[in-house]
Amino acid sequence: MKNIPIRTTVVGSYPFPGWLEFASQNLDKLGKADIEEMIEDAVIAAIHDQTTAGLDVITDGEQTRLDFNLSFYGFIQGIRQNDTETRKFGPPAHDQRGKNDIVGELIAPNGLGAVKEFSRLKKLAPPGPVLKASVPGPYTLSGRLMPNEKYKDRYQITEALLPIVARELEALVAAGCTEITVDEPSMSCYAYKEDTKRFVDIFNRTVQGVTGKCNLSTHLCFGNFKGRPVGYRSIKPMLPDFLDLNVNEIHIEMANREFAEIDLLKTFAEKMNVAVGIIDVKNYYIETVDDVVERIERCLKYIPAEKLSVAPDCGLSQTARWASRQKLVNMVKGAVKVRENL
Repeated sequence: MKNIPIRTTVVGSYPFPGWLEFASQNLDKLGKADIEEMIEDAVIAAIHDQTTAGLDVITDGEQTRLDFNLSFYGFIQGIRQNDTETRKFGPPAHDQRGKNDIVGELIAPNGLGAVKEFSRLKKLAPPGPVLKASVPGPYTLSGRLMPNEKYKDRYQITEALLPIVARELEALVAAGCTEITVDEPSMSCYAYKEDTKRFVDIFNRTVQGVTGKCNLSTHLCFGNFKGRPVGYRSIKPMLPDFLDLNVNEIHIEMANREFAEIDLLKTFAEKMNVAVGIIDVKNYYIETVDDVVERIERCLKYIPAEKLSVAPDCGLSQTARWASRQKLVNMVKGAVKVRENL
């Protein structure tokens, strides 16, 4: 794939339209055909906002998912929801996310649903933009599952999920998907205290079947549940081991961290393309076109234009749609302005 200088992209998720959230709470009043129509309309809305903004790469906005990864548990057998571990009241934070018990062998005989999502996107999207699918990696996907006698810790759960995710990635490529992001924010959140070489080994085994067969990226951030991070927010613990990730592009949160450690992106750019999060999804300040231009010019000091993509820090599902829409519009305008002046 020929690189577009300062390519504009997104991580994956996009806010639900208000009517979709309302309808999702009243599914008992809808028939199967109503639900499919509702899903298609939501994807059309997400496509519209992204293409109107002028993005080079778009997704389906993950309009059929609960959070960016929790809905995948619905496709995996051997899981039972368990709400006893969560805090119910007080300030919203990551400890209010639901956990799940493992009650049998972890298998997904019918896949994880990402191929159906991509096929719908391919049917509804206009010609022009690249179509991307995002799938959570096995380590991140293991995070809400409780160990048991069979799967004694998070790593054993991860190993059980790894072939399931790997098969989904291969099925996406077989369905014609040329752009895939494997979301592994848990790896970046816990790089400060876990074995980063082990993380790299897990990731590379997961993507082994699609390496070289698509434009493969990974998204690394420090958490964004209800606009709150969760991990130790530093790139430094990821180096040098994360340079061995078998990806074409690495996506790293920057805007919310006020571009701290931006000089470290030069090291990544020597090995792979770099997608920089230049739009803060946790902030309702709408970045101006001039803001975007200034941030891109800062990135260009460390990353060549042909290796640079720009995007929001994370998925936009936790940001109001009106703000998400305008942030994307200004991001693209700023990128085009810099691109024209190269």
